[in-house]
Amino acid sequence: MQTPNAAAIRQLGDFTTNPRVLAIAAIAILVGSAGTVAGVALLALIRLATNLAYFGDFSLADTSLGASPLGLAAAVVPVLGAIVIGLMARYGSEKIRGHGIPEAIEAILLGRSRLGLKVAILKPLSSAISIGTGGPFGAEGPIIMTGGAIGSLIAQMLPVSDSERKTLLVAGAAAGMTTVFGTPIAAIMLAVELLLFEWTPRSFVPVAVAAITASVERGWIGLAAPLFPFDGGMVTSLPAVLCWVMVGVLAGLLSGVLTRLVYACEDAFARLPIHWMWWPALGGVVVGLGGLIEPRALGVGYANIAQMLHGGMPPLPGLTLLAVKAVIWAVALGSGTSGGVLAPLLIMGGGMGAALAPLLPAASAGFWPLLGMAATMGGTMRSPLTATFFAVEVTGNTHVLLPLIGACVAAHLVTVLLMRRSILTEKVARRGHHLSREYRVDPFALTRAEAVMTRVVQTLPAAMTLHQAARFLADPQTRHPSFPVLDESGRVLGIVDPPAVLRWRRAGRHRQATLGALLGPRPPLVAYPDEYLDALIERMTQANVAHIPVVARADGRLVGYLGWKDLMAARARSQTEERERVVLYRVR
Repeated sequence: MQTPNAAAIRQLGDFTTNPRVLAIAAIAILVGSAGTVAGVALLALIRLATNLAYFGDFSLADTSLGASPLGLAAAVVPVLGAIVIGLMARYGSEKIRGHGIPEAIEAILLGRSRLGLKVAILKPLSSAISIGTGGPFGAEGPIIMTGGAIGSLIAQMLPVSDSERKTLLVAGAAAGMTTVFGTPIAAIMLAVELLLFEWTPRSFVPVAVAAITASVERGWIGLAAPLFPFDGGMVTSLPAVLCWVMVGVLAGLLSGVLTRLVYACEDAFARLPIHWMWWPALGGVVVGLGGLIEPRALGVGYANIAQMLHGGMPPLPGLTLLAVKAVIWAVALGSGTSGGVLAPLLIMGGGMGAALAPLLPAASAGFWPLLGMAATMGGTMRSPLTATFFAVEVTGNTHVLLPLIGACVAAHLVTVLLMRRSILTEKVARRGHHLSREYRVDPFALTRAEAVMTRVVQTLPAAMTLHQAARFLADPQTRHPSFPVLDESGRVLGIVDPPAVLRWRRAGRHRQATLGALLGPRPPLVAYPDEYLDALIERMTQANVAHIPVVARADGRLVGYLGWKDLMAARARSQTEERERVVLYRVR
């Protein structure tokens, strides 16, 4: 085995990020500010729509839907709001349907991170109407879509690559989420776990800059932080740890039920013999009836979250809220209306925690609902780190970090083992696109050419004529499609294959011309034994070659040969290492 070239190794680094990231980070400051404005505007629009729909007031004041003077007539309000949303989706943009995150993922993976102006305008407007007229949704999905659209629009006006445009889209989404909840770390983690589909400084730094910008600016305009203050906790013990895990397991099962319920409702609506524009109106009927049973199930429901964390929700009301919220949320979301999933997941998980609290060990008021909230969010979205940091930031309590991560990891494990896809990726899969959320180091980036190259190489001499080469390649006994050509000192002049022979013949080259003369003085494309395969594959792709000779750095002599079959051996070896189970050490 040859010693790796020291100069080549020094040129490699842990990351491939270059100073261009500074320019993108500077743009991310603008994107973060725009996302802050969009988040504040969305919250104001929701309050305005609520006051207009339930109280007839043109006001931005915070009000409770339970205090509406409409009485039984309040059941009609969600229907009217849903009709408006159906018309907006039909004649405006169909992309406003749903909770926004799958649409953002689809734009990132399939649409070159391009979102239009219509989405940036209609998504927050439709979501404000939906939530303001009683829709059981949160504001985070719509603001992620809206902030992402703003970031994408800014990027589309600048000379950036697709990767940089994706980064700015996600930066806008993170800024919007930070504005609504005051959770910059959770927003960054959501980007890493769900939206970026990579873990590199070139994307992480601008997204973090945008989230930090939004967090600072929301403080300047007086938005509360933390949103739901909670200073409780629990003494750590073995029974306590087991109970944290148990809550996580139950939250994972609840996540699976909720996911299946949403898509069962979506399938049921798809079988109706009417245009999808009218589906939200039918969903609005169920929402209106559910509101008569449990008015607290309507709207964003932040007051419910605060009540649970303060220990003010008894088990039976918590269970009732969970059941009603789950039904109307699943039906409304399945009907294709506009709204988010995060706040409803918190409420439903909190309702489960409130119902379980009397059966669990003693803890401060609101502790078990908090665990249920975070674990249900982490299990349903399959983003356990996002859910953990979200719960910490939204409560301002770092002392519950260990219980939160225990419950969220347990919920995450349950859903990963029981379900193939999450509520966020199922919609993308139903549109015919599979995506993987597992981030791994490319085996090509860890493997050198010498590890997979063919060492015994059949070559052709430079003195061989074109006629002899043609006969040799046409011989049925010839085993390979291409061969390196060597001069008298064993150095590579190039590669000969049937397409090269055909080109020379069409060009009128004499049949007695030697391969050395035909290949000419131009230096051939070669690889080196210590070269990593990822860079080598890129060079081969750019040169449009399927085989490449491997030569020693010291004297340029041939030491091996690489083809695509050899390159695939590196990936096959990586897969073998994952599948095969071996004992490497035995105790005698």
